[in-house]
Amino acid sequence: MDALDRAIIKELQRDGRVTNQELASRVGLTPAPCLRRVRRLETDGVIRGYSAVVDHDAMGLGLEVIVNAELVAKDWETVRDFESRVAAMDSVVELRRMFGLPDYLIRVRVRDTAEYERWVTADLMGDPAIARLDSRMTMKVLKGSS
Repeated sequence: MDALDRAIIKELQRDGRVTNQELASRVGLTPAPCLRRVRRLETDGVIRGYSAVVDHDAMGLGLEVIVNAELVAKDWETVRDFESRVAAMDSVVELRRMFGLPDYLIRVRVRDTAEYERWVTADLMGDPAIARLDSRMTMKVLKGSS
């Protein structure tokens, strides 16, 4: 990967719907070699896909909560089952297994605090794998992805 590949990636991260013609112009290439580079980056798995940045408030999902979760046990079966359950939950938009504590960082998007309370009570508190939960409600996202 060279400086042109990095420039292409930066431009596509800024605007994934940019035309190849415009992308080529922005990075200083002609369209054909620019398209070849984009296709190679896609084939190599550097570019894994394209997505839309949405307004969560407009979708009725204005509350973001970061949940730290610690497990009772760290055996593979417990970990695998917990990850499968949590990853399948619609309200969970990000799930990270961490080094050290907490064991997991879970980013949740819901309508409001009442919906969050229902989600925690119904979906997490009864999970026998969980030893401890700690929630942090986002005040304002200053930099980040959707």
